[in-house]
Amino acid sequence: MAYPWVKAFHIIAVIAWMAGMLYLPRLFVYHCAAEKGSVQSETFKVMERRLLRGIINPAMIATWILGLWLAWNGPDSHYGWFAAPWLHAKLALVLLLSAMHGLFARWMKAFGRDENRHSARFYRIINEVPTILMIGIVLLVVLKP
Repeated sequence: MAYPWVKAFHIIAVIAWMAGMLYLPRLFVYHCAAEKGSVQSETFKVMERRLLRGIINPAMIATWILGLWLAWNGPDSHYGWFAAPWLHAKLALVLLLSAMHGLFARWMKAFGRDENRHSARFYRIINEVPTILMIGIVLLVVLKP
């Protein structure tokens, strides 16, 4: 009975995580154009920090906890979905997404110290990485190849 509820909350957490992962680098793009020390720059710092701490971090934690519970309690074997090769590939992509999350946190801290070293173009390109990872993850979950 708990499985569908946990699955629903896992999906909600994933949506929140992805929304933040797609929005934060977009904020970085605009932050690049703001003058260091300006009101605009300081506003971006607050927005980025609140987004990361208030939405992205909790959503990632919930995604991992709920997702691991779902994988352990899946129907494939005594070990849930953990015996399924598609899950191994999915977990690899989720680990990459988590690594991107870590990079975003590092870049946010650099912006906070006015030490950003990347261009707006860099952040526009990097903004596509979570989307590509998400596509791979969704295809693996739905198709279970």
